[in-house]
Amino acid sequence: MKELKHLNKYFKKYWLKLLAGMAITIVAKIFQLVMPSYVQKSISTVEDFIKGEITQEVAKDGLLEYILIIIGAALLSGFFTFLMRQTIIYVSRYIEYDLKNEIFDHYQFLSLNFYKKNRTGDLMNRISEDVSQVRMYTGPALMYGLNTITLFACIIPIMFITAPTLAAYTLIPLPILSVLIYQISKIIHKRSTVVQEYLSTLSTFTQEVFSGVSVIKAYAIEPKINEELKVLALEGKQKSMDLAKVNAWFFPLMILLIGISNIFVIYIGGQQYIKGEITSVGVIAEFVLYVNMLTWPVAVVGWLTSIVQRAEASQKRINQFLNEKPEIINEVEKETPINGKIEFKNVSYTYEDTNIVALKNISFTIEEGETVAILGKTGSGKSTILDLIARLYDVTSGEIRIDDTPIKKLNLHSLRNAIGAVPQDAFLFSDTIKNNIKFGNFKASDEEVIQMAKNAVVHENIMEFKKQYDTVLGERGITLSGGQKQRISIARALLKDPEIYLFDDCLSAVDTETEETILNNLQKASRAKTTIIVSHRVSSAKNADKILVLNEGELLQIGTHEELNNIKGYYKELHLHQLSEKEN
Repeated sequence: MKELKHLNKYFKKYWLKLLAGMAITIVAKIFQLVMPSYVQKSISTVEDFIKGEITQEVAKDGLLEYILIIIGAALLSGFFTFLMRQTIIYVSRYIEYDLKNEIFDHYQFLSLNFYKKNRTGDLMNRISEDVSQVRMYTGPALMYGLNTITLFACIIPIMFITAPTLAAYTLIPLPILSVLIYQISKIIHKRSTVVQEYLSTLSTFTQEVFSGVSVIKAYAIEPKINEELKVLALEGKQKSMDLAKVNAWFFPLMILLIGISNIFVIYIGGQQYIKGEITSVGVIAEFVLYVNMLTWPVAVVGWLTSIVQRAEASQKRINQFLNEKPEIINEVEKETPINGKIEFKNVSYTYEDTNIVALKNISFTIEEGETVAILGKTGSGKSTILDLIARLYDVTSGEIRIDDTPIKKLNLHSLRNAIGAVPQDAFLFSDTIKNNIKFGNFKASDEEVIQMAKNAVVHENIMEFKKQYDTVLGERGITLSGGQKQRISIARALLKDPEIYLFDDCLSAVDTETEETILNNLQKASRAKTTIIVSHRVSSAKNADKILVLNEGELLQIGTHEELNNIKGYYKELHLHQLSEKEN
């Protein structure tokens, strides 16, 4: 149960509602307990009439009174049971809501390395399936647990007061039941953990298949994927069946033991009535009702145990992620203004997951308002520089300074709010084109959205769609071409109007003519803004104030287009090569 201690803060948050639920539960069960005693009185009344101790009129009046009390008690018990469900089950929904928000908020604060180590399907399973299992513990398990405790606390004393010997025999099966539950619950806990972990595996597989469905269709490997899913599904079914087999023992055992209790009531009670130790057959009927009232609470003990074990297994998996600490920590609470000067001092960076050395002792300075281009071969560390500026990672060694302040001494939210980034792999949400552009500035007007789309040379493409800016995109913008996705991402960054622009090879999917137009528009839009353009093309870099040339994580050359083109080196060779390609 130690894993479930995490939920105590939520129980404290809603303690008033839970207390009200507990009070309502007790009241509901008190009214329920009225019925057996009045059934006993009704049978005793009939016995007294048969013995001639009361008249027929008195017997009728007595029976009518008892029947009305039984009906009234049943109605009130039902009403308070309804209120009990409304109170406690509602609390479980509130806790489910809070827990999902807590997990989601924590996910957002975790660093990129966390997402490299964990797969999307597993992340989704923990916030959906695992939280659903936990909700069963905070709602139904809590409610039926209170029911069971209340009934046991009320019924057992009444039984011993009414007929001690008969009560003792009736309750003999309960300790046996407790031992069996304890043994079976240990097995359930182990198998529940296995099932929940396997659900994550299955979710991850299906999520990756759906995300990569275009590749699967292109390679015509649907039968292979179906076979892989079939193997996973069969294995998952077997694990679920192993758990179901253990759960299947509970109810038959409960029914058997309750049946034995009923036999004891009838046999022992009958013997005591014959001997005169019990004055009325009504006592036996009363005990039969008590035993049957205990049937569901006793039977539900096994179900509750299963729920608690599943919830603990799920909460353990949730806690594993909640206990993860973000590598990038905001060390400054106060907002800090950002102007745009960037300085790298002997910066090196090694990726933790692959041990690849991306940057080696890099040093350069970008003045506020400068436009800088970064060129280099694939894997030379260009994108890593942009990630470090946005502080998606922290440097392995060296220092990055923004406006002459160490980057760690800046408020993280202020830093990122001052950056408009266009990643190499343009990501669009399954929403309208307008909302995807407004992602950079939710308060922007429609006119501003259109203007930024024009600057990104994508307005005419958008107007060709039937619903134009209200066109809803498929997942990850699948309905658009690569060039269109890149240009919408550029429009999004421009609309944000930040102090620093980071363009990561975001024109690779557009033709040279469109690229030239966009670059001219970018130059106007980003005037007086610090702009960094990562590219493989000299055409994207030639108008920059400064060009950095990287190779295998090292800074090879730095200068203007004219300066670098007048000296032998990588840049001049690349320029001549691309010119010859253009002529051909």
